[in-house]
Amino acid sequence: MNDKRLILIMGDQLSRDISALKGARKTKDVIVMGELWDEATSVKHHKKKIILVLSAMRHFAKALQEEGWRVDYQKLDDENAVSSFTALVKRAVKEHQPAALVVAEPSERRVRKEMEALKKALSINVDIRVDDRFIASHDAFSQWAEGRKQLRMEYFYREMRRKTGLLMDGDKPAGGAWNYDKENRKPASADLFMPSPKGFKPDCITSDVIDLVKNIFADHFGDAEPFQFAVTRKDALKALDHFISEALPRFGDFQDAMLTGERFLYHSVLSAYINIGLLDPLEVCQRAVNEYLSGAAPINAVEGFIRQIIGWREYVHGHYWRGGENYVHQNYFENSRKLPGFYWSGDTDMACLREAITQTREDAYAHHIQRLMVTGLFAMLAGIDPYDVHEWYLIVYIDAFEWVEAPNVIGMSQYADGGALGSKPYAASGAYINRMSDYCKNCRYAVTKKTEDNACPFNALYWDFLARNEKQLRDNPRLGQMYRTWNKMEKGTKLSYRARSRAILEKLDAGERI
Repeated sequence: MNDKRLILIMGDQLSRDISALKGARKTKDVIVMGELWDEATSVKHHKKKIILVLSAMRHFAKALQEEGWRVDYQKLDDENAVSSFTALVKRAVKEHQPAALVVAEPSERRVRKEMEALKKALSINVDIRVDDRFIASHDAFSQWAEGRKQLRMEYFYREMRRKTGLLMDGDKPAGGAWNYDKENRKPASADLFMPSPKGFKPDCITSDVIDLVKNIFADHFGDAEPFQFAVTRKDALKALDHFISEALPRFGDFQDAMLTGERFLYHSVLSAYINIGLLDPLEVCQRAVNEYLSGAAPINAVEGFIRQIIGWREYVHGHYWRGGENYVHQNYFENSRKLPGFYWSGDTDMACLREAITQTREDAYAHHIQRLMVTGLFAMLAGIDPYDVHEWYLIVYIDAFEWVEAPNVIGMSQYADGGALGSKPYAASGAYINRMSDYCKNCRYAVTKKTEDNACPFNALYWDFLARNEKQLRDNPRLGQMYRTWNKMEKGTKLSYRARSRAILEKLDAGERI
């Protein structure tokens, strides 16, 4: 009786605990992995992201082979390389004659559809298993969401705390509060000691991948080198150790801060490793909680950190799958302006945008406040088409996979889903950026000026955004004070703000430097 199975492992499933490998047998089963053109070019991914995934795949396959597993592996530049999962699987089925195909559920909707199509196309059984690296299954999230008038992460997060037991004293939160976010909004100063994330020198495998990417994907966004990311679980664990000991204790205080030239501050830079399977989200959280229990890290740092993982990460995952195929095409404000060219070049006089975009191009990384309250904020205020913004984020960041990126952009950053994910649009003037960073000190625009030619563009764009979207937003209780302020302004002041905003947007439309 033939009971051989093909086990398909994708580039973001590089975990020995992935559900597809549970019950696998070295003596009978064949693991199939492939570097695929369709995946590398689904959008024009940042060079560093392609390097990370391909190198991590090669290292993962090598480790499996050394343990005695039979691995059918395709490199991107193999002579007879196929370009899609469908072609890869069909070729493997023809060669190995298995009785079944086993795969963990793909993280992105388009690949899930491809796996569902294979169920119909193949004459063998196709077993699509739950990706149990997430705490909340699709059904569990749907059950939580059912019947609620509004979905809010804070309440979902509390359920995840109860389910995992992390930072819990029985049925109550450790320290007496669920959320310490109010303690996590301190601006940073340049005299702080800020450790860099742990970096790793490329080995021969990674060096080969770097050369491949530089050659084949030369027209993709971003710098290929220097490349210092971990590409194995062993090194990812070293990066976790480094964060826990060197940065976690001060992460909470300064997690929203931004400083010129300080690209990482106290951030972990572990999200890419979690998203491709090198680190397990719960093991990362437990390590942080252990630091609190031992007295090595304060609760505001540990709670703020685990909230990003078991709270926000799980929440957006649930939203992505619940939102349906058209989620990424939502456009609540009916914005249609094209993404400005400086989002690719960083060529702008606005110091905050220049800083965030330049480091994104060079590092494939910017932390969450730079994404939400600099690049995302400007796009929303300027009326950029949210789909263009979504695609940009998917392209430029090393940790961006559609399941996590789309809700963060469409819902959180651009409010294009009209409040399905968040309670209000994250709109702000230049005052917020000035409060949380030193960017304004190095900018040709004056953050204290309102409507003059050298006034910070965020100031006029902010009020113009509220004015032109008043119909959609005026009843939002979290924006009531802002609309009361706007309505009390003199007519001339209002006209000045809107005229200044119009001048900025006309320059954008004309492709002129901002």
